[in-house]
Amino acid sequence: MKKIILLLLLTFGIKSVFAECAISAMYFFPETKEISLNSKFIIEGYAFSQKTIKSFKERTVYLESESGELIELNLQEILTGQMQLTQAIFCPTSELKPNTKYFLKYSDETENEVREMTTYNREKKEREKVYWKTTDKKVLENLNSNLTLEFEKTDVVHYGCGPEANAIFKIKNKPESEIWYKTEVIEAETNKKTVYYIKEWNGRLNVGHDMCSGAFTFKRKGKYKVRFTPMNSDGKPLKTTDWTTFESPFMNDKSPFGN
Repeated sequence: MKKIILLLLLTFGIKSVFAECAISAMYFFPETKEISLNSKFIIEGYAFSQKTIKSFKERTVYLESESGELIELNLQEILTGQMQLTQAIFCPTSELKPNTKYFLKYSDETENEVREMTTYNREKKEREKVYWKTTDKKVLENLNSNLTLEFEKTDVVHYGCGPEANAIFKIKNKPESEIWYKTEVIEAETNKKTVYYIKEWNGRLNVGHDMCSGAFTFKRKGKYKVRFTPMNSDGKPLKTTDWTTFESPFMNDKSPFGN
C-alpha cells in the first residue's frame, strides 16, 4: 500500500512539475533599467519562445522612444543552449539619445510576442512593457579587474521531473554593476564547445542546468572544461579566465530513483 501511495505521489508530482516546465517565457537584459548610450542587449527565449529568438535572423528588432523614433538593433549572434534556452545578442546601429526612455519592438509582432514582451514590476505589482532609460553616459565604467572566479564544487539536486546539475563557481571582488559572463564549455571526449552568456545567482555562477532548462548539460561520466569572459552591459570585457577542468556532476551522484 505504501508503495502505491508513493507511486501516486511521484506521478502527480511529475505531472504538476512537467506542466510548469512546458510553458514558454522570454527574458530581457540588461536587467537594470538605466543604461548607457551604447548598451548591448540580450533577448532570451525558453521552450516554445525559442522560435521567436531564431526568427530574428529574418526579422528586425528596434528600440522605440516615447516620441516614436526607432533605432534598429543589429543582431550580432544567436547562441543556442543545450537545454531549452536560446539567446540573441544585439547592439544599436546608432548611439542612443541621452535621458530617453526606449521600449522594445519587433517587426511583424504577434499577439503572443507582445504579451511576452513584458516584465514584472515589483513596486507596482504588475507586468509592464519592457523598457530601458538612458543616462547621459556614453559608456559604463570598467569592471573591477580584481574580479576572480573560483571553482567551488559540482552539485546535483533531484526533483520529480528531472535533476538540476551544475559546476559552481564563487565570484570574488564583484562590483555592484550588472555583469554578463560569456561562458565557454568544452566536453573533453568530443571536444564539442557550447557558448552562452550567463549571470550570477547569490554571488555564484551555476554552469549547467536546472530541472527545466539550462545553457549546459552533462553526460553521466566524463570531464569538462570551462572559461569565462566577464563583461558589463556595454560589452566591455575583462581578461578571459584560464580553463578550469571538472568532472561531470553526475560522476559521484546517487539518484534517489535508483538510476
